[in-house]
Amino acid sequence: MSGTWGECLELSIFGESHGPGVGIVVNGLPAGIELDLDLINMEMGRRMPGKTSLATPRQEKDKYELVGGYFNSKTTGSPLCCMIWNQDQRSLDYEDIKGIVRPSHADFTARWKHAGFNDYRGGGHFSGRLTAPLVFAGAIAKQLLAKKGIVIGSHILSIGEVQEEPFDLRDVDFELLKELTEKEFPVIIEDKAGEMKDRILEAKKDEDSVGGVIEVGVANLPIGLGSPFFDSAESKIAHLLFSIPAVKGVEFGAGFHITKMKGSEANDGFILEDNQVRTTSNNNGGILGGITNGMPLVFRAAFKPTPSIGKVQRTVDVDKMEEVEISIKGRHDPCIVPRAVPVVEAAAALALLDLMIEKDGTGWMS
Repeated sequence: MSGTWGECLELSIFGESHGPGVGIVVNGLPAGIELDLDLINMEMGRRMPGKTSLATPRQEKDKYELVGGYFNSKTTGSPLCCMIWNQDQRSLDYEDIKGIVRPSHADFTARWKHAGFNDYRGGGHFSGRLTAPLVFAGAIAKQLLAKKGIVIGSHILSIGEVQEEPFDLRDVDFELLKELTEKEFPVIIEDKAGEMKDRILEAKKDEDSVGGVIEVGVANLPIGLGSPFFDSAESKIAHLLFSIPAVKGVEFGAGFHITKMKGSEANDGFILEDNQVRTTSNNNGGILGGITNGMPLVFRAAFKPTPSIGKVQRTVDVDKMEEVEISIKGRHDPCIVPRAVPVVEAAAALALLDLMIEKDGTGWMS
């Protein structure tokens, strides 16, 4: 199993949903960085479960413990290790169904991949619980990118069939990105928040779930990030995005809609604006040839509906090799999208920081 990612900035993630805890090791940070603990706490709080009726009632405060690489309020240059201890597991919820593979979960594939030795409780290592340490590392990446004036923000573009207005691809507002980060339910049009919440609660009442799309904007990126072919800016970002449980689609700029345009409509023409080279549109989402071009980076991540639902579904008990029906009990999000917003931002921040280190080294960090 691959638990490690990154070239210049190396991440190693570990733990299981119902094990003692989850955590991450971040390698590649220089010595002497004072971490913004308030920023880290805020980001962890955005992802934390149990806050509203829209989320799982599992009570995890996501308090983290730095167990290496941090001394006298500064990074030491050695690998930074963060532990997040699990506090509210209910493993008995899974004991009676350990042989029953839950539809659209990793139960079936993980069991075959690891010869039945995988931790099946709460999805084990395949659980969304593993995104907590990703948010921790992403908060550090955000802090460092801010030193270069780079800001990452996002909003919930859609929940089910309820959709709000997308970002202006060419002029992603710097202040809007920061404002969205401070919202508990980040949308641009406030009226849409109520519609989206109602859609989630409706699904919850029906013992069902819904998915949605998160749109991310990044302002003030420098020109020149990305190393095609295999480490293009899109490749780096998409690699981490597709590591997030439940992500089933990623698109940049105009995305799939660009296929409906002619070349004359899709092409981003070049102009001079305040003595800087910019483009007349931004259908490519700030990336050309796998390299950032100085325009806002805009991408979207599509999340499938939470697979744990109370409705009766068909499946198989692989211990007995017989078809059965299952109605999943326990504590689950009727929609994972609101809590996934800081996770998607974290993935973007980590990918971009890796590319920044490749381009400029680490001297600018401390």
